[in-house]
Amino acid sequence: MASFRTSSSRPYHIIIFGASGFTGQFVVEEVARTASEGPKGSLKWAVAGRNRAKLEKVLEQAAGVLGKPELKSEVDVLIADVNDADSLAAMCKQGVIVLSCVGPYRFFGEPVVKTCVENGAHCIDISGEPQFLESMQLNYHGQAAEKGIYVVGSCGFDSIPADMGVIYTRDQFKGTITAIESFLTANAGPEGGSIHDGTWQSAIYGFADGPKLRSLRKKFSHKPLPLVGAKIKKRGALFYSNEIQQYALPFMGSDPSVVKRTQRYLHEELNESPVQYGAYVGVGGISNIFKLVFAGLMFWFLVKFSFGQNLLIKFPEFFSFGFFSKDGPTRKQMEGSSFRFVFFGEGYTEDQDLTEGKPNGKIRTVVKGPEAGYVATPIAMVQAAITMLNESDSLPKTGGVYTPGATFAKTTLIDRLNKHGIQFSVL
Repeated sequence: MASFRTSSSRPYHIIIFGASGFTGQFVVEEVARTASEGPKGSLKWAVAGRNRAKLEKVLEQAAGVLGKPELKSEVDVLIADVNDADSLAAMCKQGVIVLSCVGPYRFFGEPVVKTCVENGAHCIDISGEPQFLESMQLNYHGQAAEKGIYVVGSCGFDSIPADMGVIYTRDQFKGTITAIESFLTANAGPEGGSIHDGTWQSAIYGFADGPKLRSLRKKFSHKPLPLVGAKIKKRGALFYSNEIQQYALPFMGSDPSVVKRTQRYLHEELNESPVQYGAYVGVGGISNIFKLVFAGLMFWFLVKFSFGQNLLIKFPEFFSFGFFSKDGPTRKQMEGSSFRFVFFGEGYTEDQDLTEGKPNGKIRTVVKGPEAGYVATPIAMVQAAITMLNESDSLPKTGGVYTPGATFAKTTLIDRLNKHGIQFSVL
């Protein structure tokens, strides 16, 4: 295993690459806020990116927000560019863990993963792009395993709440859990809510490349996971959910694919019973349905053509009814926003024979937290890194390209998240 300790040649526990990006700036603030949780009570860290002036401005902003003027002089600035292999290698050689904040990952993520693996740095990203995440596993898992390097994708809102929520629900159930459905709802405060258009762009390219993802998955030659208990029921494209008392639709993000990859790892590597999973998102009442159907039809039509993709990228606010914007949310909007996942699980209790009858036990858990994209995501990413630094003995036995659930199932990540406002509990 590659070391999780700093050295004279590798002086930084964490390097935030893409620190001057919209999400990166909030990751910088979160690292500064939690530096005392690093190994032996301290964290040696640096920021990295293409533009020194922008990186220095981010540090100055963080210093002002947190009341820590020392950040401007104590945190080093490294210059690195995904299009400059030498600069990327020089950066990776100096860090124990690189936090990759350079999306859309399908365009900028792979050089970071490749260079980290080649130069002995572990890598964490916050991608919600299944095609990128699964291609990294296909292309780099073997090499990362040989070198003892851990590459852990989707360590933001996509997909730590869902993936660790399934792990948590399974662990709280007294028996063998067989199936879990999650329902996500998000609340905006009086200032409303918004998501930066980088996420919108990832969605556009993801849907446009759907056929490529299907062909990618065939290359793994996976066997179907064994079915334990009743097969999970399929829901419609739009349905009224009695569970959350509002209309819902299947969750289109990376959560289902990430959870399935975790369950495959837990079954094939640790011989644990796999859990079936269905992910849904609440969309509110009838008035929201009309907006959703109209926006959805426009999106599905336009995303098939390059001119349509260009229109969607150029005018995110118009085509998403203001949900996505080039400016992203304000800090006031973030303060008033929150998310809530409710997990409904069923399985066989300890006294029930798995080979007889239907599952006889149920459980309901919740994962809730602050604004998803730029408050919860930095918390999740930074706590994932701090957990790796402090609990390397609890990670999978070999390096590789892993999901959050595969990486952190045996660690105290959930306890750490609970202390930082992303709360897991049984209802």
